[in-house]
Amino acid sequence: MGELLHISPILASILVMLLPLFAFIIQASLGEKATSGNISLIAILISFILSATIVLPGIWNKPPQYNTYDWFTIGTKTFTIGILLNNLTVLMQLVVCLIAVPVHIYSRAYMKGDPGIARYWTFLSLFCFAMLGLTISKNLLMLYIFWELVGFASYLLIGFWYTRDAATAANKKAFIINRVGDIGFLIGIACLYSLFGTLDIIEILGEGGLFSQGIVDQQSSLMTLAGLGFFLGAMAKSAQFPLHIWLPDAMEGPTSVSSLIHAATMVAAGVFLLSTLFPLFNDTVLLFIAIIGTITALMAAYFALEQHDIKKVLAYSTISQLGYMMVAIGIGAWDAAMFHLTTHAFFKCLLFLGAGAVIHEMNTIKKHDCQTIDPQDLRNMGGLRKYMPKTFILMSIASFALAGFPLTSGFLSKDAIIISSFEWAIHQGGLYHIIPIVLVVVSILTAFYIGRLIFKTFFGELRINTTANSLLHEAPKTMLWPMFFLGIGCLFFCFSPSPISYHLAPILDGFSVTYSFSEVHSLHIIIPVTLTLTALISWWIAYRWYVLDQHPVHSYNLDIEQNSNRKVAVFDFIPYHLANSLIIFSRWNYHFDKYIIDGSVNAIVKFTLRTSQIASWIDTYIVDAIVIGISNLSKRIANFSAWFDKYIIDGLVNTIAQTTYYFGHLLRWVQNGRLQNYLGFALTMVLIGIIYLILR
Repeated sequence: MGELLHISPILASILVMLLPLFAFIIQASLGEKATSGNISLIAILISFILSATIVLPGIWNKPPQYNTYDWFTIGTKTFTIGILLNNLTVLMQLVVCLIAVPVHIYSRAYMKGDPGIARYWTFLSLFCFAMLGLTISKNLLMLYIFWELVGFASYLLIGFWYTRDAATAANKKAFIINRVGDIGFLIGIACLYSLFGTLDIIEILGEGGLFSQGIVDQQSSLMTLAGLGFFLGAMAKSAQFPLHIWLPDAMEGPTSVSSLIHAATMVAAGVFLLSTLFPLFNDTVLLFIAIIGTITALMAAYFALEQHDIKKVLAYSTISQLGYMMVAIGIGAWDAAMFHLTTHAFFKCLLFLGAGAVIHEMNTIKKHDCQTIDPQDLRNMGGLRKYMPKTFILMSIASFALAGFPLTSGFLSKDAIIISSFEWAIHQGGLYHIIPIVLVVVSILTAFYIGRLIFKTFFGELRINTTANSLLHEAPKTMLWPMFFLGIGCLFFCFSPSPISYHLAPILDGFSVTYSFSEVHSLHIIIPVTLTLTALISWWIAYRWYVLDQHPVHSYNLDIEQNSNRKVAVFDFIPYHLANSLIIFSRWNYHFDKYIIDGSVNAIVKFTLRTSQIASWIDTYIVDAIVIGISNLSKRIANFSAWFDKYIIDGLVNTIAQTTYYFGHLLRWVQNGRLQNYLGFALTMVLIGIIYLILR
């Protein structure tokens, strides 16, 4: 198609990036008049078409293409900007467009009637422009600018409903936490520039680039610092422990925004950055990335177990899945990380859009009955599959993909990470086996909490008394069609011709990463079977607990109440304590996250504010007071010196001068050369003398 239109992949990619910018400018210019969203939708739709028909086919599995343009010069050094198109960048650009299009279509119905809808479309276009620009940046400084612009746009979207205190607090929290990570990004940039003298990715990492020439020791402390700096930036953007705390609060934005941020854009930027710069990272940095990713995956999965807010379950799920991707990068399988990023984009976006449809119907009940219920609370839901069967089916497909069931895309990408992690651990030996074992545990927990969400939302009966049952209905077609599209993307055939083998996935083939560890063929049978069986068991347990109401804790307590004299059987006692321990541990973890980690950050913020207030007081009342006092004293001394100089020193000198001048003037008047004046003066003096003698 590019040849027919005479458009090169580079020009097409620039258009893909600029179209949302034009939409942003037009939307901002029209203001409140542009409420339909047509401008933003058309822009992102054309971007998607160009990306899918010209950019990706023109670059995939072909030599990279790039253009460089001079930007500014400092001294003898010229900084450049440019466009870089390779398999990684064009895939990321396409994924952003693929997710943004259904979100735009969905938003037309979901945000209909909102008083700030014009602002919504403006911010959404700005966000898409920033994210698309980030994906194709050739220069790290240019990438950093788009990185910051993504953060700013997300700040606007998270706080879209700015009249809510929770929304304004959430967007400030997200913005500040990401600024902490961005300090690391800047440190990484500074280290690379000091080592290579350039920030151009091709000059550093390209074929025959500076890095491949071996002029820098990869194991040096400065390279380690650079790697850790870039990872710190990725930790904040991709919500890794302990900088994950902003992401659950970001649910205060519209659900459509949550789906876009969580699926393949902002939070995926960290994974994309690390994949881009992967060759720079030494073993120390990679191990650190793997450890943090493992902690994040496990921690967030536990937090999700007892969440009651449907969006926060999905938020913690996103954090956990991002942990998987970080582990993949840490073990050297960054291609598997990008594969999971791509599959995750579809099923997580679908889960959020489905949750938005459910919340929309729960709000119907809230408005009709004037209740004070929380429309996002799972404890208020139940039985919605009778009213929303299509949403139920679509969310179930996405849940199967998240849990890693066969025939789904999630099954392939999750297997790619977990199997690779076991192969890596076998190669490393010792305690390294903890990481893949933890990932298996996380997979089990993931299946359980997503099964719990589905069962509590769609099974049983509605858990609140309402007269609005007849008003509940399926989501409108404008919301369903994007969800159908995403549902297809959750199935295996979109990513691999084989439902059980991830090796045939074109994405992995396109990256062709060489691993440092050997393949263990038996794991390719053992791991998928184990994960599938444990996922089935997790769903069966969740079904018994939340649909059949056979939760061990509830059943045990009820049985004890009804049969107070009965001896407790071991088969009753053990499940009770196992389930109770799981719940207590999950709640303890959540409270640890909410009150210890979050509290620690708040304490640091409060300490910083208090310290700044004390510093401000010292500066105002001590430093400034001393400076102002010295200044005033100096002024007084200077004024006195000026007065003394003017009226004493100058006065004395001027008086002597004036007196001398006066007498000189008199003498000059006498000595004028006129005889009559001399005689008159002599006569005057004689008369004065005579008078003096007479009077004496």
